[in-house]
Amino acid sequence: MRAQFVLSEIGVGLRRNLTMTFAVIVSVALSLALFGGSLLMSDQVNTMKGYWYDKVNVSVFLCNKSDAESDPNCAKGAVTKDQKDQILGDLKKMSVVDTVNYESQDAAYKHYKEQFGDSPLASSLTPDQMQESYRIKLKDPEKYQVIATAFDGRDGVQSVQDQKGILDNLFGLLNGMNWAARAVMALMLVVALMLIVNTVRVSAFSRRRETGIMRLVGASGFYIQAPFIMEAAVAGLIGGGVACGFLVVARYFIIDHGLALSEKLNLINFIGWDAVLTKLPLILATSLLMPALAAFFALRKYLKV
Repeated sequence: MRAQFVLSEIGVGLRRNLTMTFAVIVSVALSLALFGGSLLMSDQVNTMKGYWYDKVNVSVFLCNKSDAESDPNCAKGAVTKDQKDQILGDLKKMSVVDTVNYESQDAAYKHYKEQFGDSPLASSLTPDQMQESYRIKLKDPEKYQVIATAFDGRDGVQSVQDQKGILDNLFGLLNGMNWAARAVMALMLVVALMLIVNTVRVSAFSRRRETGIMRLVGASGFYIQAPFIMEAAVAGLIGGGVACGFLVVARYFIIDHGLALSEKLNLINFIGWDAVLTKLPLILATSLLMPALAAFFALRKYLKV
């Protein structure tokens, strides 16, 4: 097979169907950009989980005098010193517990004032209305239920709260957005495949005379099909390159510069450039193989060789 002939045929085919080729490039670029974005979103969620789950605490809140009057869990009165010592001792004996920190009413009041000092309620609160608590760091954040089962309903315990539940709601929202992006990506991918098939059909129809002559002189099926397949592959590869550019530019402007989220949101551990760069070869390979395979199967049906 003469490479010069194949390359010239690819150029002719791309020029003849310039509008459809452009549509293929755009649809492939958008679908693969969404594909890469969804992969990066998954990486980001996993990175945030690993970062935040390692920092979450389980809090065992103890009954105070105010709770004894209003909360059924504290019907037996405020927590006593013996009850606090017993709770602390039991916590330290549990194999799932890493560390235990005690927060007094004064410390709780101070933290509340620091975080919600502008709230109208803050001026009416006093330290004795705040709850003492034990802040527990678990060796495995998934083992929260062990603490809840052991201390929920216990004398002197008002409630057991797990910060992981709050994070789970956030990560659930992020995962939902990720699946929505994947659904749009799948739709765009179907559109891209339909455009590729139609582009190949139009190109084959417009060159039916040339292919007929090639068939008569004994050209092989692969020799006839190769220019059409490579046309689709080239268009797809250009689209894949554009998609890679989208991802690199988005990472640069959203996280590092422009919006500069890495500086404005210091509490979030963002994915690094290595996560982006490792996705680019996959996107380029997909952009090359997907159109080529679509063209191959389309030619088997519409170009009888």
